[in-house]
Amino acid sequence: QVQLVESGGGLVQAGGSLRLSCAASGSIFNIYRMGWYRQAPGKQRELVADITNGGSTNYADSVKGRFTISRDNAKKTVYLQMNSLKPEDTAVYYCNCVHSYSGQYWGQGTQVTVSS
Repeated sequence: QVQLVESGGGLVQAGGSLRLSCAASGSIFNIYRMGWYRQAPGKQRELVADITNGGSTNYADSVKGRFTISRDNAKKTVYLQMNSLKPEDTAVYYCNCVHSYSGQYWGQGTQVTVSS
């Protein structure tokens, strides 16, 4: 079992920045990939960014050049640095991880609201 808890969401003006954090606990060994998804009301949940055990990263086209994903050395916390935020970034952001043996886990989500 893996538990994920997000923090760092809030209200920010367009052009501003936020940093999201996701703390993992439980069976953190053999986590292959951690990432961030987001979902706005009435829209499908979409991948924002992820990072593999080896440090390889992927980003949605809509956030490339603006967002940066990283994690600590123990793989207990993953971060999403969000710069140059736009109103269309407004969504609930969910932390996600894929464990090699236990499957997929989700956090409860943190709200990010970007005002014009």
